[in-house]
Amino acid sequence: MSTGSVSTSGASPISVTGLASGLDTSSIIQALLAAERQPITHLTNEQEKLAGTQTELQTLKSSLLNLRFAAEEFALPSVFEGVQSVNSSEPARIGATITGGAGVGGYQLEVTQLANSAQRTFAFASPAGEDTITIDGREYTIKAGATAKDLASRINADGKGTVYAAVQGTGTIVLSSRSTGANGGEFIKVTDPAEALTEKEGTAKEGRNAEYKLDGVAATSTSNTVTEAIAGVTLTFSALTSAGPVTIAVQPPAPNLKSIEAKLEAFVTAYNSTVEEVQKQLTTKPIEHAQKGSEMSVGALYADTGLSNLLSRMRQTMYEAIKGLPVEMASPLDLGVSTGAGTGGASSQSSLAGVLKIDTKALAKAVQENPSGAATMMQQWSFSFGKLIKDAAGPGGSLEARINGEESQIREMRQRVATMNEMLTVRQKALEQTYAQLETIISRNSTQASWLTSQEAQLNRSS
Repeated sequence: MSTGSVSTSGASPISVTGLASGLDTSSIIQALLAAERQPITHLTNEQEKLAGTQTELQTLKSSLLNLRFAAEEFALPSVFEGVQSVNSSEPARIGATITGGAGVGGYQLEVTQLANSAQRTFAFASPAGEDTITIDGREYTIKAGATAKDLASRINADGKGTVYAAVQGTGTIVLSSRSTGANGGEFIKVTDPAEALTEKEGTAKEGRNAEYKLDGVAATSTSNTVTEAIAGVTLTFSALTSAGPVTIAVQPPAPNLKSIEAKLEAFVTAYNSTVEEVQKQLTTKPIEHAQKGSEMSVGALYADTGLSNLLSRMRQTMYEAIKGLPVEMASPLDLGVSTGAGTGGASSQSSLAGVLKIDTKALAKAVQENPSGAATMMQQWSFSFGKLIKDAAGPGGSLEARINGEESQIREMRQRVATMNEMLTVRQKALEQTYAQLETIISRNSTQASWLTSQEAQLNRSS
């Protein structure tokens, strides 16, 4: 006797025996169903392949959209807008920053005195009882046994206070005015009836103004941050100019080369990443005799004509001269953007792949010599390149159409597979019933044959 079982989705295994026929009827049924299951396997594999293609297209779509955003940065007029800059010959001593429109030229600056705050130094004794100390009209109450740090914390936490407190060791507090500059003979008035604070003789220091000369003209400032010396420029005094005057150079308005270079670097990085990803998909071949579902999606976009055409148009847009512009500034190539040159005149692998590089010296020269031309060219190029990417990866673009089309096919295939599985389940039950009936008939015939044989033997014995 042989037994077997065939499993169906959503159904318990059913055993069909070959007791009467001696046949492995379950194996026969399985073989018949396996043959009829081939179309389902084929559709499932196609479904896996389409899903893989869809995933890769979605990844490329995201990469292309990031590239589009990087390109459209150059459509903003502010990218090439002229801005002023200022330099200090000794920034460690005197810092300089542009805060508004400033007169172009060089300025000679000498700092002979830095602005300081007023100070008073006190010996601190922990009070035996609660003590209230008044400083410039602000009251600070400390408990019995309080430390110098306790008092300093109360003073420094007062947002309306006039002084800061610093603790030296365990028994000394230095009070400094919160603002710098000359303050006359009276400063930091302290009243302490309990005498927790006792001023140390000869330690009081008046506040001082910063003193400087700009192009030989003397001036003062209550702060070391000076805004009134050069209109549109903020100066920060950090040290005296004992070695001689410091030169402050205000430059004429010009495009911010560092900002332009940073934006171009961001675009090139996104462009190269996208090109490399497209190249990878175009050159990855399908796995021969793939069996697993994950293997079916490998090479789904191998030699894809749509992606090949898009890549060609991207490269063309990078170098094609824009109509109506002068030949010396008609494409990003004129800003030093190229695939670079191979050693000895031979093309490098990255050059063949279309990976971009930036010649920073050529970029600086082009922007400095023709800023308006560079701005006009990049704005028009940005529109053209952005439209190309939008038509491919934007809403309603070619990639979205392909993704949606493949999603529709995947849904249709799922439905067909589900229908075919249901039909296969019905077919399996029909086969099981047919073979069960066949076994019954064979069993009955075998019983009848045995009975006839026994009757024949009995008649033979009787005769």
